[in-house]
This record gives sequence, structure tokens and C-alpha cells, in this order.
Amino acid sequence: MRLRNITGSREVIAESPYVIREELQAGCAGRWKEIFDNVNPIHIEIGMGKGKFIHTMAKENPDINYVGIEKYSSVLLRAVQKMEKEELPNLKFLRMDAEEITRVFGPREVSRIYLNFSDPWPKDRHARRRLPSREFLARYDVILEQNGRLEFKTDNRALFDFAVDELVPAGWTASVLTYDLHHDEVLMQGNVMTEYEEKFSSLGNPICKYVIIRENNKTAEL
Repeated sequence: MRLRNITGSREVIAESPYVIREELQAGCAGRWKEIFDNVNPIHIEIGMGKGKFIHTMAKENPDINYVGIEKYSSVLLRAVQKMEKEELPNLKFLRMDAEEITRVFGPREVSRIYLNFSDPWPKDRHARRRLPSREFLARYDVILEQNGRLEFKTDNRALFDFAVDELVPAGWTASVLTYDLHHDEVLMQGNVMTEYEEKFSSLGNPICKYVIIRENNKTAEL
């Protein structure tokens, strides 16, 4: 069964204490430190899938607050189930379309954004929907704090080439860029793999990654 079609997933998510209800999302902008009841940095993963990456990150970094964003209820359900088995106080979930990101996070409220194995939207007419597109980079620029960081990983070379080409028109440059992450000993230190990363790398697919850092709409060297 496709994960997007699991019967009852939306109802389970609506009742979960780990998921911020859709009718309350607009009130979150500017209030995330209040929601977590601390002043720790906010890191978000957009398109978190089943939640392995962000759950691991939250567990390993208790002094950072994490927000996982997923559009599809049946996929988000898997992340909720992980939290039911191992609850973490520094992790919350949102079921939403990423196009609404500036409605839910206020200006300069986010310290780091993760884009992991995003939907490639292969048809040219859907380019604006790709999460590393210039349209989305403009949204990220609003919510990232000064020196805020965005990390993008994918095994899809066509999507990665597109993402790299989008940086200059959007006013960004990459401070880190590799076409073979798993053969870079320095970049692999502390690398947390998603379910897709484990699958694709085991098949021999090279993993591409870039890092961009917000500094007056441009990036700084690491």
C-alpha cells in the first residue's frame, strides 16, 4: 500500500499531541520559543518523510528544537509512530504544504533548514514547486536568521544540477558542494542518513550535497 493512502492517517494525526493542528499553525510564527518553552535554536526539515532523520537529530541534540514538516498524512503518520515509541520534548511536527512556510515561521526565526531527498518534480512546468528552486530560496531567506544555514541532499543528479543553477539567480552561493558525499571523509563526520539515503547509497548511487549560509542574502564561508 502506498503510504499516502493509509486509511485513517489524517484522523490519527489530528489527534496527536506531537502534531500542531492546522488551525493553530498561523499562530506559530514568532512564537516557537514559547511553544517549546525555551530559547534554543530552531531547526526544521522540510519534507521529512517517515521522520528517521529528524528524530535522530532531535535525540542527539537535546539543546536544539526541531520541527518536521510533511505534506502527506500517511507519511507523517510514520514519524508520529516513532514519537509514540520514543517521545522527545524538542521535536514537533507540522502537516502542511511548504509553500506556506513564511506563514508559520516568522522573519529570522529559524537557524537551520534541512532538505533531504526532496520530490524532484521532473516536469519543467513544475520547477517552481521544487524545494531548492529560487522561489523557495526566497522564502527561506525570510525565515533564516543571520548566518542561518540550509543543507540540501539528494541522489537525483538532475535535481541537484537544477538546484545549483538556481543559487546565483536567487542571490546565494554554496559554501559546501559535493557530488559524492559518502566518499568525503570530512563531510561524512556526523552525517545522519535518512531512509532514502540508506537505500540509495546501498545501491551505489552517489549522494550530492550543498550547504548555503544566509549573510545579507548571500553566503559566508564555513
